Amino acid sequence: MPTSTPTPGEIRASRLASGLTQKQAGTLVSVTLSTWQKWEYGRHPMPRALYNLFLIKTRKGAS
Repeated sequence: MPTSTPTPGEIRASRLASGLTQKQAGTLVSVTLSTWQKWEYGRHPMPRALYNLFLIKTRKGAS
């Protein structure tokens, strides 16, 4: 499993593949819409642990 922070493109692609809005995605990992947007727009790095949690909860990284 990668240890670097996910890119904004990876974050967006994972969210879109899950069929979630930014608000829904943020709620899934217990952050605000604003925080999710900052990650997805590249203003702040998304912590790898929260990205992994998002993948697990959306069943994209459960393998």
